[in-house]
Amino acid sequence: MARMLLLCSRMVFMMAMTLGSFSTNIAEAARAFFVFGDSLVDNGNNNYLATTARADSPPYGIDYPTHRPTGRFSNGRNIPDFISEQIGSEPTLPYLSPELSGQRLLIGANFASAGIGILNDTGIQFINIIRMFRQLEYFQEYQRRVAAIIGDQRAKQLVNQALVLITVGGNDFVNNYYLVPYSARSAQYSLPDYVKYLISEYQKILQKLYDLGARRVLVTGTGPMGCVPAELALRSTNGQCSAELQRAASLFNPQLVQMLSGLNSRIGSDVFVGVNTQQIHNDFIHNPQSFGFVTSKVACCGQGPYNGLGLCTPASTLCPNRDIYAFWDAFHPSERANGLIVQQIVSGSTEYMHPMNLSTIMALDSRN
Repeated sequence: MARMLLLCSRMVFMMAMTLGSFSTNIAEAARAFFVFGDSLVDNGNNNYLATTARADSPPYGIDYPTHRPTGRFSNGRNIPDFISEQIGSEPTLPYLSPELSGQRLLIGANFASAGIGILNDTGIQFINIIRMFRQLEYFQEYQRRVAAIIGDQRAKQLVNQALVLITVGGNDFVNNYYLVPYSARSAQYSLPDYVKYLISEYQKILQKLYDLGARRVLVTGTGPMGCVPAELALRSTNGQCSAELQRAASLFNPQLVQMLSGLNSRIGSDVFVGVNTQQIHNDFIHNPQSFGFVTSKVACCGQGPYNGLGLCTPASTLCPNRDIYAFWDAFHPSERANGLIVQQIVSGSTEYMHPMNLSTIMALDSRN
């Protein structure tokens, strides 16, 4: 009997020590980081899905520390990786990764999935992807998992104090409205009306994020969609950006900033921070040499005009020096370009970050 009591006492002590270590880690660790969105920020969720929207084969990941494909649509690190470095955190794991358990949950999670958009019918050609409503459901599930480890109150605190990144919208144009001539959505809406519809649907997603506890959310606009190598290959005859897709971006991005300002006004706090990725991209698209790029038109990996046709595969043309290319593949920035984007997220002026940059956010939040 005495031995059983001693054993029970030891088990209780060990459980207390374990819970105590979780509590200490929350207090000492960098803030949690959550990522939602599409292939620009997906770090491997689609590896676990039966979908064609995958980046789990070479030469993807050629410049990642492991030199192996990770599911990131990059030659190396992507935007969330650079942000994790800036906030002093480990890179977030894909939510579907079996490695995301125990204490690793406290770092945060990446829910993004290549191919998705604001709308549920965006990316239907990729079949099995994690659409936005499902990403938010996984976020709720994540919170239940964390609460089971550290308790409801600490789980709520972890989420409230976290940094959130959401990148979505580009696919609603390139993989929906403009996917084929006379698409269902283009027959249903004029471009200005479609943009208004997207903004209204995006507002619902962001409101849901707030309702689920997000209090600092970086919201990226679309990049200059008409200037990516894929669109140059498909729509350009002289190397100029596609006017129609550029018009879409110029309509969408200002309305996004306006919508974010409206949400913040109703909430009474600067929860949502707009990231002007169109302007950030424009800087090195229109003047690549000043950023050390030899080209912002030709992708490093691909085939056809501007290396903009098809997927990046082992059979593709591959540039020897990825650092001098603004684009890695037909749609996605190179690792170095991702780093430049995050530099502006961290310290950019209000031309790039509205109403404030990440450095200001971190300084403000450190005092609260």
